[in-house]
Amino acid sequence: MSNKLNIALIAAVLALGACSQKTQDAASATADSAASDAAAAADKAAAATDEAAAKVSAAADDAAAAASTAADKTENAAQSATADAAAAVSEGADATADKAAEVSKEAEAAAKK
Repeated sequence: MSNKLNIALIAAVLALGACSQKTQDAASATADSAASDAAAAADKAAAATDEAAAKVSAAADDAAAAASTAADKTENAAQSATADAAAAVSEGADATADKAAEVSKEAEAAAKK
């Protein structure tokens, strides 16, 4: 009976060993699968980051172009306003000179009387 018990124990140990090997193999396969999933997720995250960076760069370029256009328009408006003001001052000076000449003629005419 002791031989039968020993044989049963040996069979149980071998079965446990085989089961343990299957468990190790399954755990190894699971770890490999998880590593592959993590690598794929990292690749997707890197691609999303690159895409976001490209969009931010394009938006920055657009903002810089808009700022440049606004600066040009502001400069043109300032130059136009300066030119308009200079023209108005010139017209005022001409009108003042004309009026001064008219008053001077009137004064000379009055002095002759």
